[in-house]
Amino acid sequence: MTYDIKDPQLSQKLVPTRTKTALGVVEYVEIGDGPVVVALHGAMGGCDQSLILAQTIGNAGYRYIALSRPGYLGTPISCGRSPEQQGDLIAALLDTLGIVRAGGIAVSAGGPCAVQFGLRHPARCTGLVLVSTCAGKVDTPVPFSFKIMKHLAHWPWFANRLRKKAERDLEAVAKRSIRDPEILTCTINDADTWPLFSTMLLSTFDRMGQRLEGTANDIRITRTAIYQLENLNVPVLVVHGTRDPLLQFEVHAKMYEARVPNAELLPVDGGEHVAIFTHRNMVRAKVTEFMQRHFTT
Repeated sequence: MTYDIKDPQLSQKLVPTRTKTALGVVEYVEIGDGPVVVALHGAMGGCDQSLILAQTIGNAGYRYIALSRPGYLGTPISCGRSPEQQGDLIAALLDTLGIVRAGGIAVSAGGPCAVQFGLRHPARCTGLVLVSTCAGKVDTPVPFSFKIMKHLAHWPWFANRLRKKAERDLEAVAKRSIRDPEILTCTINDADTWPLFSTMLLSTFDRMGQRLEGTANDIRITRTAIYQLENLNVPVLVVHGTRDPLLQFEVHAKMYEARVPNAELLPVDGGEHVAIFTHRNMVRAKVTEFMQRHFTT
């Protein structure tokens, strides 16, 4: 069966594959033909959200491998608790699939994994697109609501109740990520982008209990990991909203720009943490141009 990468329901139609690598089992979905691009989700994600990332800022003409990082859905946390181990796991999966080189696109908490893939396997990494990712330690407190949710989300009735509530008022859910009312309205009215964004929002409630271990691990990583960015010599495109409330532009985006030798920075004026949705056309145009230059076989 042939699938269209523009289909907003694609993540629900593709059946994930679980394959054994030299470093453990990895779950992923795959679509397309061409140069290989590994897609890496953020917190409360999984391979379904990695695929939505690829759909949102990627184009046809590439072979996308959308992973569940360790601790998410079908990839055990034992396969990689540290960013270094997760970077090595990407290389191990490429070995298993017979792939020599690949580019990487990562969003939010997927950034440390992508950075380590570039640092530890530069000969195999054609470049990185880092969207709303951290460049250093994060010191913002963990919301108390997450601590409560960690216990309740393992009960299916709780996740189902949250999903039904979200379905009744998706705009209210979106407001948590898009504070500017004009930008929110434009995003909701975008016939191409809103289906992807709303699908991503709702996916969090699907198998919620299987996304918590990885999320807790990501929180630990963002508060402890140190990155040798000066040694990241692969081409890097940094996409970051200037009004990101979670990872401040002046701290993280500017740190990438200052410390990574081959970094290009795309400031998304007025964009928040979900700038790839709210400013999709601008971001996608730059990402496409970057991928065409660097993500080659």
